Amino acid sequence: MKSVQLVEVGRPLEARDVPVPEIGPNDALVRVKAAGICHSDAHYRAGVSRVAPLPMTLGHEVAGIVEQTGANARGLHIGQRVCLHYMATCGQCAYCHRGTEQFCASGQMIGKHRDGGYAEFIRIPARSVFALPDEIPFEHGAIMMCSSATSFHALRKARLQAGESVAVFGAGGLGLSAIQLAQAMGALQVFAVDINARKLELAQQFGAIPVDARAADPVAHIMRHTSGRGVDVALELIGLPLTMRQAVLSLAIGGRAALAGITQQGFEVAPYHELINKEAEIIGVSDHLAQEIPLLLEYARQGRLKLGPIVTRTVPLDAGAINATLDELERYGGAGRVVIRIDD
Repeated sequence: MKSVQLVEVGRPLEARDVPVPEIGPNDALVRVKAAGICHSDAHYRAGVSRVAPLPMTLGHEVAGIVEQTGANARGLHIGQRVCLHYMATCGQCAYCHRGTEQFCASGQMIGKHRDGGYAEFIRIPARSVFALPDEIPFEHGAIMMCSSATSFHALRKARLQAGESVAVFGAGGLGLSAIQLAQAMGALQVFAVDINARKLELAQQFGAIPVDARAADPVAHIMRHTSGRGVDVALELIGLPLTMRQAVLSLAIGGRAALAGITQQGFEVAPYHELINKEAEIIGVSDHLAQEIPLLLEYARQGRLKLGPIVTRTVPLDAGAINATLDELERYGGAGRVVIRIDD
């Protein structure tokens, strides 16, 4: 089958022919119909976050059709439309039992620790496969499995309550989902902070208050528009020390900053003035949970999470097109998400 793989860190992905994976009794084989191209994939290619072993088929945002099922796979049938939770876990350890399977000792993330969706087929544990409603296109189902799911998990980790205010730092694929999900969860006011005019325009279309960080200090802007109070929840989805610090500075008394952006750099915090004196919190956000996916899918099925404007372009399963998209992501360019579409 055709696959696009990371062969060497710091080098472009390569198209390769590899065998169709063989499934075990607890697995499903899924024919990939759509795979999102995530900013994390650009980090993997650059070596910011380690991928092993190499070569590795990237792609952790995947939707498709069930091609085969193992003898112990339950609740799946051949030809079923599905999307994939990107964690392949044991289902038996203490972390899995208490619903924090992203920390499973033997867990593997598809597209990072085991082959992902930049290919015609993917092998995945049946427990990680979720039925994709007919109302949701494959492209939308794919990007929901990372950008939307991570944003949803971040909002849940931040304990967002109805009536609260939110600032979203980064109005890309994750941020545009976060804006809509925050509103679906009852947020009365959502700020979108970015430097990309097109991203801010999309954020405003979804009901957010746009904050152009090129034109003014975003923290000052947020404080001015909240009568000096700040926001209850700040999501940092970019992975820059500057925006992480801005997220903390934008918090109200009792505010929570949820950090999901990937970075290897630190940032400064004044513990007394910025945290202790406000009883504010900094919360780490790692991946998302399988238990969150059914509600996320229902939000999309009901139209409360609209992904059509977020999927701005599709490309074929072609190494050149994928590398060009990753180049753009490294420059923080573009708006919305690019999705690989594999047609029969």
